[in-house]
Amino acid sequence: MLNSEEKKLIVKIAKLYYFEAWTQEKIAVKFGISRPAVSKLLQKGRDEGVVEILIHDDTLETGELEKEIEAAFDLKQTIVVPTRDLKQELVYSTVGKAAAGFVLKAMKQAERIGVSWGTTLYHVVKEFPFEKKENLKIVPLVGGMGNDKVEIHSNQIAYELSKKMGVKCESLYAPAVVETEELRDKIVELPNISSVLEEGKQIDLALVGIGNPFAMSTMEQIGYLNQEVLQQLKALNAVADINSRFIDQDGALCNHPINNKVIGMELEHLKAVKLVIAIAVGLHKVDSILAALKGKYVHVLITDEPTASSLAAKLK
Repeated sequence: MLNSEEKKLIVKIAKLYYFEAWTQEKIAVKFGISRPAVSKLLQKGRDEGVVEILIHDDTLETGELEKEIEAAFDLKQTIVVPTRDLKQELVYSTVGKAAAGFVLKAMKQAERIGVSWGTTLYHVVKEFPFEKKENLKIVPLVGGMGNDKVEIHSNQIAYELSKKMGVKCESLYAPAVVETEELRDKIVELPNISSVLEEGKQIDLALVGIGNPFAMSTMEQIGYLNQEVLQQLKALNAVADINSRFIDQDGALCNHPINNKVIGMELEHLKAVKLVIAIAVGLHKVDSILAALKGKYVHVLITDEPTASSLAAKLK
């Protein structure tokens, strides 16, 4: 049985050790005792119930979600990142870190990696480790110019990822969407544009985001979508955009002029890529992810736990 003074000491030591990550040596110096004495007090705290260590094992639940989604859409892999107890601002970075680790392993055989754009991909690259690579090139899959949200543009994501690995990258110096189909046709014929688009067709691995045009849409925020276009897309049952092209709930390309004004990889070419990894976060993207999976644009899905749970619920 602990007396009150001994219990107070154990509480102080346990807080420093478990909450503030102090070493036992540092704690020993602070309290003027030996390191083995610190170890014994920590053990006594556990034995007497002063300290309880809880390990939340999410692997069983997330593993079942992964299997369910993989089986439903014949995916090569699904990664569900446990985010249940995280604050919203930490969800993107946590998923980004998990995605970065997966991509690092998946890219071993790749010579060209294509990257789309968006907030989620920005966080993947931000969390990507510095690891020197050779014989690798990063290619942007869609245009992106202007001063708004530059950090999430395809060119910037390609550049930042190339810096992390010390490799070359291309740049697609064109907007993602232009005013007319005629202008788009002229721009894609320019040598410096057509060469990058052609390289995009040769990639081994693609990293893409999945957007919802009607909720937290970056394309709307930047100005590529106005209310008139959004209403037209809604009438066509559009629920998602991939590489700035819009698809309906069954994954089919929407018959809307905006899809013919995009400067970037066509979705039919995306389907020809050996490995397409989609990273998407948030409950507002559940229907968008579902459409992308139905359309067979994705081989690997990486998402957060609540989104995966809602997606799985729609399969029942």
